[in-house]
Amino acid sequence: MRSEARFLLAIVLMLAVLVGTNLLFAPPPVDEVEDTDPSADAPAQVEEEAPPPQDADVPDTPPADTPVADPDADQPPTLPELDEQEDPPELPEEAMEGPERILEVNSPLYRFEFSTRGARIRSAELLSYESFTRTGPVQLVTADGPGFLGHRLVLGADTVDLRNLSFRVEPDVQSLDLEEGDDPATLRFVYEHPTEPFVFEVRYTFDPAQYIIGVEGRVRGYERGLLVTDLGRGLAYNEADVSDDRRALEWVVNHLQDGIDRDGIAGMEARQSRDGPFHWAAVKSRYFLVAMLPTGVEGSTRYLGGLVADPAQVDDDETADVTVSQSVGSGGTFAYRFLVGPQDHAMLQALGNDLEQVNPVGWAFLRPILRPFVNAVTWLLVFLHDFLSIGYGWVLILFGILMRVVLFPLYHKAMKAQLRNMAVQPLLKEIQTKYKDQPEKMQKELMKLYKEHGFNPLAGCWPMLLPFPILIALFFVFQNTIELRGVPFAWLPDLSARDPYFILPVLLGISMFFIQWISMRTLDEVPPQMKFMMWGLPVGMVVIFANFPSGLILYYLTANVATLPQSWWIANERQKVRSRQETETAAPAKA
Repeated sequence: MRSEARFLLAIVLMLAVLVGTNLLFAPPPVDEVEDTDPSADAPAQVEEEAPPPQDADVPDTPPADTPVADPDADQPPTLPELDEQEDPPELPEEAMEGPERILEVNSPLYRFEFSTRGARIRSAELLSYESFTRTGPVQLVTADGPGFLGHRLVLGADTVDLRNLSFRVEPDVQSLDLEEGDDPATLRFVYEHPTEPFVFEVRYTFDPAQYIIGVEGRVRGYERGLLVTDLGRGLAYNEADVSDDRRALEWVVNHLQDGIDRDGIAGMEARQSRDGPFHWAAVKSRYFLVAMLPTGVEGSTRYLGGLVADPAQVDDDETADVTVSQSVGSGGTFAYRFLVGPQDHAMLQALGNDLEQVNPVGWAFLRPILRPFVNAVTWLLVFLHDFLSIGYGWVLILFGILMRVVLFPLYHKAMKAQLRNMAVQPLLKEIQTKYKDQPEKMQKELMKLYKEHGFNPLAGCWPMLLPFPILIALFFVFQNTIELRGVPFAWLPDLSARDPYFILPVLLGISMFFIQWISMRTLDEVPPQMKFMMWGLPVGMVVIFANFPSGLILYYLTANVATLPQSWWIANERQKVRSRQETETAAPAKA
């Protein structure tokens, strides 16, 4: 069972116990009346408004807020038609046999290796992040894969593969070393056909403070082609739990009209393709990504044209070679930005066109609701971490306590509602006894009683539901928030991974048991179902939460512990009400 499904099961179980516990302290509903003749005494039914007929006329005009496609928007590029005299150049074999040179580009953020064979990236390391599958920093290029930024030029029905050609590089250096504060630097790769008027030039610009590579190029001799760019053979796995990293491996695009589209890459067996136009295209793992973003500068296309994912093999793992196409602009020019880096929410958001949505948040049908919660919780955690200069473990403990303090007035209101419901029970039983042979009269008196005392069996329930959106948001925060990756706390090596010793899940189960026990100790007789839940729910939660991120459990455990004094106080207030009711009931009997 996937972690999302286990978490959903946990939420459902906790909600069931929460509602069930509240109903224990409510009087029986109105329709639980003995000797009631439903045919004779049923209340008159309200006539419901008939639904409109299915064949009713539906206006063809869309609502005012419905986006309408721009007829002038860029369409996906089509393969250009070539004249007979414009046959693609035949590449000489010696062009593929030249010596390969490796050039390093070093900055405080990354280390890239470029090959003169194809002018492409063959290694991409992110120096600020440790790999948990190998020694050293995160590596994004898969073993034996084509790397990133290999290019092909589609000319009509033919393709010129530039990925194995020997390029000349300018400046002629072995490495490009950039320090913090340096100006951006450029590498220029050029391939010139020895006998035909064909030149392919590409320039890569590096900023030591950004994960963005600026890409500009020109094709001379065949200016009407379609440029196809490699986004790699998936991304290399870097997380301790490779299965989670593998499940997160996806291609993602933002279509101009249809919005975000995505599909998994791991285990892919058949070719996948999507037609543009796209604002951007990306390949992502759990925490990292590569993305291609058109610049829209003069002489280049504003949108990407299409994406193709072809099944491929890395060691024993099935993955995909992902390529993206775009039209070569007027004059044979092209330009785009290539992002190789972490899924940092602020960075992605600053790049625009909803690039932050490359990272899915929750189930698709709830994503529009969950995303604001997740963004807000992430911002608050990072703010507390930076403002207080404390570790994320202490931030989560503080956050759990703060949530209980902030929600205390609502819990107090819920407690008062429960006590009010308990106070109604003697009056309710009196009415049921007095009018047991007059069901219609009994119902009227009960409704009058409910109205006078403001009785609602679920009134004490809804304030207790408010922590659940925060808990759900935190679950997805820990799924793919780069700030929490690899952060240790106490015996926990990584707050975004499970507790290796299962200490936190066991403590969470114990805290849930005590909360249930405190709630039920005021009952004269506990129903068997609730006894089972008191013992079974904590055990079930230990099993379900065992493999969840330890940071999520740390927050939930803190919130539960912070709830215990309040739960004890509420239980004592219930006991006082129950004792007072028993005293009032016993007094007339003695008289």
